[in-house]
Amino acid sequence: MTDDSLPAERLSSPAALVDDVLAGVGYEVAAATDAIDDAVPGYGGLFDPATTPAELRPALEDLLASGLSRPPIPEPSSDTFVLYVDGSSRGNPGPAGAGAVIADATGDELARLGRPVGSRTGNNTAEYVALQLGLSELLARYEPRRLEVRIDSMTVIRDVWGGDDPTEPGVETYSEAVTAALSSIPEHEYTHLADSDPNPADALATVGADIAAFGPG
Repeated sequence: MTDDSLPAERLSSPAALVDDVLAGVGYEVAAATDAIDDAVPGYGGLFDPATTPAELRPALEDLLASGLSRPPIPEPSSDTFVLYVDGSSRGNPGPAGAGAVIADATGDELARLGRPVGSRTGNNTAEYVALQLGLSELLARYEPRRLEVRIDSMTVIRDVWGGDDPTEPGVETYSEAVTAALSSIPEHEYTHLADSDPNPADALATVGADIAAFGPG
């Protein structure tokens, strides 16, 4: 895994710039939001209605030009991990985001990740991207031996763990990346989350969808 940003669907220019900032900090939502809020002049911020596109764009460009660094990586309790993932699409298709939370075997959260996926993207694609995002960052940071993926998308489960061919058009790149990532983890399994089960990745996917809704521009 590298520090290169992950592939994305179509995004407006402001949303793409935010995604670049997220990539620069390892897709850590809190770190990216804090950095952007500090860079925006005045008292505005990333989601402040008072922040205009004319303020946001140069702030993002200056932030990217100044260089970004990933936050410190917490030490896990072991080589066993839990990965929560979730995708969100408003309108299905519509503005879509992906979220992932990496936890260790004790339940401590090690990373809270999110990103915009696309301005007009379906929920299944967002779910694939969420899994790719979580696996990519897990492998970039740690050497997992055992992994439990907690996910609510039966479409992705049937593809990744059931051996079905992807039914969502255009997800082959994500599906192949997920398969390759899982092949480097000796033991992995999934737990299907019901709609009523708590999923800490849900809020991060919502933030990603909020960012994907930026635009045009």
